[in-house]
Amino acid sequence: MFRIENAQSLLGLIVIIALCWAVSENRRVFPWRLAAGALLIQLLLVLGLFGLPPLRAVVAALGQGVEALAAATQTGVAFVFGFLAGGEGQPYAVANSGALFVFAFRVLPVILVVCALAALLWHWGVLKVVTRAFGLVFEKTMGLRGPPALAVAATIFMGQVEGPIFIRSYLARLSRSELFMLISVGMSCVAGSTMVAYAAILKDVLPNAAAHIITASVISAPAGVLLARILVPRDIAAEQSEPLETGSEKSYESSIDAVSRGVSDGLQIALNIGATLIVFVALAAIVNGLLGLLPDIAGAPLTLERILGVIFAPLVWLIGVPAHDAQIAGALLGVKLVLTEFTAFIQLGATPVAAIDPRTRVLMAYALCGFANIASVGMNVAGYSVLVPERRSEVIGMVWKAMFVGFLATCLSASVVGLLPRELFH
Repeated sequence: MFRIENAQSLLGLIVIIALCWAVSENRRVFPWRLAAGALLIQLLLVLGLFGLPPLRAVVAALGQGVEALAAATQTGVAFVFGFLAGGEGQPYAVANSGALFVFAFRVLPVILVVCALAALLWHWGVLKVVTRAFGLVFEKTMGLRGPPALAVAATIFMGQVEGPIFIRSYLARLSRSELFMLISVGMSCVAGSTMVAYAAILKDVLPNAAAHIITASVISAPAGVLLARILVPRDIAAEQSEPLETGSEKSYESSIDAVSRGVSDGLQIALNIGATLIVFVALAAIVNGLLGLLPDIAGAPLTLERILGVIFAPLVWLIGVPAHDAQIAGALLGVKLVLTEFTAFIQLGATPVAAIDPRTRVLMAYALCGFANIASVGMNVAGYSVLVPERRSEVIGMVWKAMFVGFLATCLSASVVGLLPRELFH
């Protein structure tokens, strides 16, 4: 049954695409076939994963696997940190069990385990097959060349800078449009390591949290490709002048080497996330402290979250959020952009179940599930400066546009989900 809320999301989908077209480098070129194909892929994926019983069972099994992975991780954390990691065996009476959930002990260690597991699965060939299958789908349905298609698929599972590593030898020969697309897709998705962390944060407030997070990252890839191609249209002449053949450089010497290097990579990611959260949350507290010096507005203190809520309320309404939730949801979207998506997911997880509509929570899980934030701009410049130093100035010139695309790509994914009946996700 098509409701007003679904029409709301349809309007948001049209506005997001129109906005990207309005700031396109060549408005006379619009990828109509790509737009139809990308949106169709998104709809079919969501309908298949949540509407078909066999696939829904697979998604449910993945969710249980995520929970089992988180539980196994806690076993390792408890062995190292003892009662500090929470759980049983507390030496003191616990008055507030919720206080036992410490981010540094419950979320960051999951990243270490997932990175090690991903490296091992890649070495064994399992993740290779999955990545190449997605790459083939993107190549055939969205007109991507082999190496960029492989990098887009790898980005879904490995991350915004780690994905392009798989085609490092080709980066210098990619067209400007393809390079922009890779950066944009990197900001549209999240890494496999953080997917599990987000699912752990939301599991108590969002049914099938793991399924939603996995689906969100996957469907945001074609959304990122589409919006990137609209902003910087495909240069067929440049692609024909630089023929490419699919290849991959990522390899490990043994299973032990894969696990060891995966742990090392995971540690770097976890430390970077922890340090970034400390700094950005501290900066937000400083801003709120300064805003607190101003008189109250509408009977309440002025805060960064309130300001962001007002700014982004129209956008979240367009993707399908009810008007009465727009202020809260808009603040979450703003926090994602300014303070990283991790901070936004933590706030979404801390939002009481009764405080917002269940549909709002589902839509925001998709809208927040991407790396498009100010911190990622620096990470991409640093990463690509190492991967392809000869194109550093080119990356710097397009990275803010890529953040714009990545930010809107997750909103586009949320709009696609908003087109579907809410009963599908119960």
